[in-house]
Amino acid sequence: MKTKVILKPSEDGGFTVFVPALPGCLSEGDTREEALANIREAIELYLEPVARRP
Repeated sequence: MKTKVILKPSEDGGFTVFVPALPGCLSEGDTREEALANIREAIELYLEPVARRP
């Protein structure tokens, strides 16, 4: 699945990343790579209840 993510520098350092198509799905990381890895996990957790539907 491909989806658009928005990656922004945080005021406190590091990065914040969110998914416009998934309200409330956001994460952070100290580096771009960490933030992107964290949002992948957040997306999986966000979509997990949908995947369990029969």
